[in-house]
Order: sequence, then structure tokens, then C-alpha cells
Amino acid sequence: MDFSKKHLKYLDYWMIAIIIFLAIFSYLGISSAKPESTYGTKQLIFYGLGFIVLIGVLVIDYEMISQYTYFFYGVGLVLLLGLFFFADVTKGIVGWYEVGGIKFQPAEVMKIITIVTLATYLQKREDRPFERFIDLYPIFLIIGAPLILILLQPDLGTGLVFIVIMFSIMLVYGVSLRHFAILFSIGAAGIFGLGLLYQFKQEVFFKIIEKYQWLRLTSFIDPTRDPLGTGYQLIQSLIAVGKGTIIGVGLGNGTQGRDNWVPEAHTDFIFSVLAEEFGFIGSSLLLLLFFLLIYRVVRIGIESKDRFGTYVSAGMVGMLVFTIFENIGMTISLMPITGIPLPFISYGGSALLTNFLSLGIILNIGMRRKTLMFE
Repeated sequence: MDFSKKHLKYLDYWMIAIIIFLAIFSYLGISSAKPESTYGTKQLIFYGLGFIVLIGVLVIDYEMISQYTYFFYGVGLVLLLGLFFFADVTKGIVGWYEVGGIKFQPAEVMKIITIVTLATYLQKREDRPFERFIDLYPIFLIIGAPLILILLQPDLGTGLVFIVIMFSIMLVYGVSLRHFAILFSIGAAGIFGLGLLYQFKQEVFFKIIEKYQWLRLTSFIDPTRDPLGTGYQLIQSLIAVGKGTIIGVGLGNGTQGRDNWVPEAHTDFIFSVLAEEFGFIGSSLLLLLFFLLIYRVVRIGIESKDRFGTYVSAGMVGMLVFTIFENIGMTISLMPITGIPLPFISYGGSALLTNFLSLGIILNIGMRRKTLMFE
């Protein structure tokens, strides 16, 4: 540890303030969605634990974290693999360990471990370019190992986050556009192949993609085709957002979440509850907080004293931007429904503590962006 009080001079207090405001939004939204439960109070407890995690990360030099990244990466893979032997199916996914009534989702923390691992590998390359496409294979291995285990759960939403993380860090590293074109071509070919299977061999297609996942993915196109089935959640969410109009119906006056018209209103669809009660103005304020949070992360990445910090920041930005856009988009019929929680807002301990872990690493990088004199 090299922590000094002088480091506190460079701590991004604006980012901490943003998180506190997000905590207020989270508590109000969850309490409105589940007024007769203790979910709101539990979320505040998770926030308290999150700040403890954040402080714990701050006192450790992030360069020390990078030294043990491959060990943590191995532990993360073991935890993901162990799910298939020791975890039960929850919401159609084998993704959570449960011990003493407490659930833990290793895929969440694995996102952060993978970002740090990939950043560690790329820093050691010392900005040497990838001349051939095949030279990218270490990146594909680092991302691919947890990605495959997560897709087998099956958790497509979280899997997409890993892909976005990979592209974000590769873009900042400076991987050539030619290599990106090859990757996009491979992806397009894969999607085209799945399309052919769906058209001519649906029995094979639904062995690759679970039928319920496919129905959830496609329901956003026209939820009225199955208004009491796969389209029900989205229709009720749209009603909630529409009722909010400009200023909202008022705190505690929303009915879509409180009366269980919107399923999972306190988790995946928390934005619809906030939009109903706080309207366009409140929703815009929430989006502004997210924008400021991402801006602060980008700034820390730019000012980082080494490339490791820059790559980690890039991965965090990609993760945040995608999860925010996907979660809000799926509640207003702009994106497929994937079950991705809204960062720092949706109810859930694993996701929230992981968000604090990522925030702690980012603040750690920003706090040590300058070498202290006379230590």
C-alpha cells in the first residue's frame, strides 16, 4: 500500500457526489415500486457496503491490483464453471450462488476482472500494433473464456456486455479498422447463419437460443402481437413512461410498479417507475447524472499516468454506456429485452457492489494520476 493523505487531493469528489444522487434515485424508485417491502432499505444497506468496498479499493495501489489480475481471472473462471454444478436455475439462468439466503452472481464481478486482465495484457505489449488479425487471439481468449461460460448459463445480455468491453478497449488501444471490419464481417456472417437456421431449421435454432429468450428479444418490435404474454411487460412499461408526461404523477403516486402491472419494476424495469413518477424532467436529470458519470470516467482515463489506467477506463466506459443504453432502451421499446440492470439504480447486491468495485478502481487510477513528491 502506498496510500497517503496527499492522494485525497486528487480524489474525484464530483464522481462520489454523482453516486450519492444516483443512490437517492435508486431508493425512491425501489420504494415506489415495492412500497410494502424492505427492498428500499436493503438497497441502502448495499450502498453502505458498496462504499466500504470503494474505500478498500482506494487504499491499494492499482498497480498492485494489476499484478494479481491473472490469479483473480482464474478464480473468476472457476466460479463461473462451478455454477453448472452447485447453482440452481433462477429466472431461466444458472447464474447465482445462494448461501444463507444471500445471492451472488459471479458474472458481474467477472466483467471487472476481465477489463483489468485485458488492460494488463495490452499494457505489456507497450503499444506494439497488431499486424495480423491472428495476432489478436490473446484478446479473444481473455474475453472468450468467460463469455462462453456466461452464454451457456444462458445469459445473452451479460454476454453482450463482454463483447462491448472488448471493442471499447481495442478501439482505444488502436487496433486497425481493417481488423474491426473482419470482426464485424464474422459477426454479420454469424447473424446471417442464425437467420437461415431460424427460417429453415428452427429445431436447431432453438437449441442455440432458448425460445423464451428469442421471444423476449423480438417482443420489442411489436409487443401488441402477444399483449398478455411476451409483450405484456413492455406494454405496461410504455404505459408507465407515457403517464409521466413532463413532470410526472408525483413521488409515490405511480401505479404501474406499485400495483405490479410492470413485472420486475424494482430491478430491470426501474426506469419506467422513475419515468412515471418524475416525468420527462426527472428522467432527463437521471440521464444527466449518467452522462456526468461517464464524462468523469473518460477524463480520468485521459489523464491516467499509464496506459493501463486508460484501458481500464475505456472498458468501464463501454460497459456503462452499453448497460445504460440497453436498459433504458428496452423499457421504451428501442432495444430488445435482455434483463440487464440499470447501473446504480436497479435493486440487487451483486450488480451494485460490482459497480462500486469498478468505481473504486477508476477513482484509484484518478487519485494516483500524478506522482507524489516527498513521500
